[in-house]
Amino acid sequence: MPVTPDLPLHRTILAFDFGRRRIGVAVGQDVTGSASPLGVVANRADGVDHAAIAALIKEWCPTGIVVGMPSHADGSRSEMQEPVEAFIEELRRYGLSIDTVDERYTSVEAAQVLKASRSAGSRGRISKAMIDAAAAVFIAERYLSCE
Repeated sequence: MPVTPDLPLHRTILAFDFGRRRIGVAVGQDVTGSASPLGVVANRADGVDHAAIAALIKEWCPTGIVVGMPSHADGSRSEMQEPVEAFIEELRRYGLSIDTVDERYTSVEAAQVLKASRSAGSRGRISKAMIDAAAAVFIAERYLSCE
């Protein structure tokens, strides 16, 4: 009987765009290098909604997590890096590999894409949650394009 070669495992990632109120979430996979928005997870005064994150992990069975790391335009540390690093530490409870990517301008890009879509005929108000989820798509796609 011929030997079947080992095929590489396809990877699925969950990408997070961390914010003080909301965390945008997207799912991406390396077969096409594309991602789709999943929505947002609450980030309240009492902490991140880990029940929602656990449900997403159970549903999508990702092989890894990617978190957008904010920095200033010149590459220096931003005031958001410390809370993002704390969030990454919290994500370690899920036992998945965690990578970061530069998230500069992802929210601006996301807002521009959503506004262009609206101009092209899509209906409805562009919410902050939609922008956060779309920013997570950009984070996922940046990560997948570098792999």
